[in-house]
Amino acid sequence: MLVCFLRVWILYPLVIFAVRLMGKRQIGELQPTELVVTILISNLATLPLENQDLPLLTGIVPVLTVVCFEVMLSWGSLRWKGLRRLLSGSPQIIIRDGKLDQQAMRRLRFSLDDLMAALRAKDVFDLTQVQFAIVETDGSVSVYPKADCQPVVCSDLGLAGASSNPPEVLIADGSISREGMASAGLCSEQLDAMLAKEQLSASEIFLLTVDAQGLHCCIRKEQSP
Repeated sequence: MLVCFLRVWILYPLVIFAVRLMGKRQIGELQPTELVVTILISNLATLPLENQDLPLLTGIVPVLTVVCFEVMLSWGSLRWKGLRRLLSGSPQIIIRDGKLDQQAMRRLRFSLDDLMAALRAKDVFDLTQVQFAIVETDGSVSVYPKADCQPVVCSDLGLAGASSNPPEVLIADGSISREGMASAGLCSEQLDAMLAKEQLSASEIFLLTVDAQGLHCCIRKEQSP
């Protein structure tokens, strides 16, 4: 039992390290090579856990080898466009000028249900509102609406708006964010002044944010039942 416990403590951080080397992506955003590597890593790491007779290196060496191979492929994909297309494919246009390309959908084995689900994920429920749609290499669908269906922005109305960064999180679940304070340009004294104004301590706050104009939003922690 102790041997199994120690093996988990060694292999678990190793698998996390290996996946982190592949970059921050969600499962739906993985390229084919990354998905294959993820499956291989999980299977290779379980071998020495399921069979205690196998040496621990039986899991460590293959995992590191697969990760190194993936890193080399990623480097090669950045350098050579042909290799990138071979490994990941290329984006495919399925709607052009408002017309659905049925042949492209058949090549991709992309059903109408798949298309409508992808459009709904982009808040588009009417196919006639789409001017351009592309199936990306990770399987997601990028949608460009027709001109009369695009949301109105300030420039359309001739309004000039000043660009500003989103609010910074100063306190999250009772913990003070030093990174957020540094990004907002605030010091400890200014934070203490905000807390004094709210008559709360940091541990009593669930969320505290501040925007570029100095306006802050404070949400108090709810008491546990």
